[in-house]
Amino acid sequence: MKTGFSKISIYTIIVTLLLLVSCNDFLDTLPDNRTMLDSPKKIEQLLVTAYPTANISVIAELSSDNFVDNNSPEVNSSNQIESLERMHDEVFAWQPVMSSSSTDSPFLIWQEYYKTIATANHALEAIEKLEKDDPGLDLSAHRGEALLCRAYGHFILVNIFSQAFKDKTASRNDLGIPYVTEPETNVFVDYERISVAEVYEKIAADIEAGIELVNDDYYKVPRYHFNTQAAHAFAARFYLYKRDYEKVVYHANRVLGNNPLAVLRDWTTNYNNSDEEAYAYISATEPANLLILPTYSLFFRTFFQTRYAFNGSAMRAISGGGPVWNGWPPNFSGGWWWTYGMEFGVFSSKVSEMFEYTDKIAGIGFTHVVRTEFTTDETLLCRAEALLFLGRKAEAIADLNTWCTSHQMSVALTEERIRSFYTPERAHIVKPLNSHRMSSSFVVAPDIEPIVQCILHFRRIETIFEGLRWFDIKRYGIEINRRIGRNTSDLLEWNDYRRAIQIPQDVVAAGMKPNPGRAIPRNNLEAMPVER
Repeated sequence: MKTGFSKISIYTIIVTLLLLVSCNDFLDTLPDNRTMLDSPKKIEQLLVTAYPTANISVIAELSSDNFVDNNSPEVNSSNQIESLERMHDEVFAWQPVMSSSSTDSPFLIWQEYYKTIATANHALEAIEKLEKDDPGLDLSAHRGEALLCRAYGHFILVNIFSQAFKDKTASRNDLGIPYVTEPETNVFVDYERISVAEVYEKIAADIEAGIELVNDDYYKVPRYHFNTQAAHAFAARFYLYKRDYEKVVYHANRVLGNNPLAVLRDWTTNYNNSDEEAYAYISATEPANLLILPTYSLFFRTFFQTRYAFNGSAMRAISGGGPVWNGWPPNFSGGWWWTYGMEFGVFSSKVSEMFEYTDKIAGIGFTHVVRTEFTTDETLLCRAEALLFLGRKAEAIADLNTWCTSHQMSVALTEERIRSFYTPERAHIVKPLNSHRMSSSFVVAPDIEPIVQCILHFRRIETIFEGLRWFDIKRYGIEINRRIGRNTSDLLEWNDYRRAIQIPQDVVAAGMKPNPGRAIPRNNLEAMPVER
């Protein structure tokens, strides 16, 4: 076996294809005939499974500064609270996950995202064959969807399991992931981990090839697919991480139109109960929701009186006010926040669990958490950040003011208010940036840093419980001082190896080169500043 390669099984592809047929078909039809992708309809059915069902929120939120340890001085709880499972202890401590098969684990994320990539590749192969056999057949919409699914799968995987993109030169030294572009035809295949820079180049190529082919008329429910707006929102986020700011603005403009306020989430509706609010948040008819992904996840249960929570300084970063509001942002009203006791922190209807019964009498089934994978609100903040780095400060602040207006702030946001609020004294919100250490081309000038801090704060509020805060921490080199239990602390430095979550142990055991690592001694608790 070649060094740095892995053997990945084809079984997930077979399972995906079997999902396309009923039990009767299984009995009545030969396997080879059942799984032949010989019509546009079958390709459409296959592409339904090209969207990930794994949820990144658990490992990304636990890794970020959005969660704290309820057993630490951070919370001052007298309880010794147990974690939901061992994996949470490992992720919170930025350690490799050994219990790899549990729900929401790195293993499930790796497996599910590569399954969606393989599905997209099988669809692309079938599209090419069908169009070759029938030159009059136009499957461009199918091809566009498949290319975007393949690009998005690799985008998430590289941002979870590798270091953040630095620049096209520095990132050639960072270990990326395998970029798979061919369908599997053998039981075992060798794949090489290429650099982060190369992965980004291939993602860009797939986005550019696929985005102009998207056709919303092709979908029955566009919000469950890479529709036109979702595709451009994905491109805007990708190019933001790549720091190609002109392209961010171009793609965000395609999403937001001439009146962004008209397409942002409507926070004025009052709901009768929390369930009603939860369903409204993920609704396919909500204009702000661009792509909706149902996932198999236990994320909701991490808030059931367990050890790690949105609490302490993490909660104060959102509840401690902003440049034009006091306390909680006014859009978070009514039944938005829930708790099992303040010592356990709070959670929101965004993470509500939808339970699918397979046997109601036995009370068993599948737990789902639905993700709003792309929204107009987050796309607006992508554009604001890009405009700022393009030197278009007034336009950037105008976008931030639009976000404030939609989130029910009654006071206008101005540059003066931003500068007076985002000062180092607000340590629970304003975090030192180390982007210039990551790349000499990513220097945040002192003149714009308060506005950058404002954007990162708004992004943290907007994407709470979605995992994107972890990506922002990585791409800006933000360090995390973490208390673990009563007597242990740790520091995740800007260049820490652990900022790339270790690839699953099963994959390492199969021969794939693991992420670089080193033993990092824990600091003494007394030497750590404790925010109050």
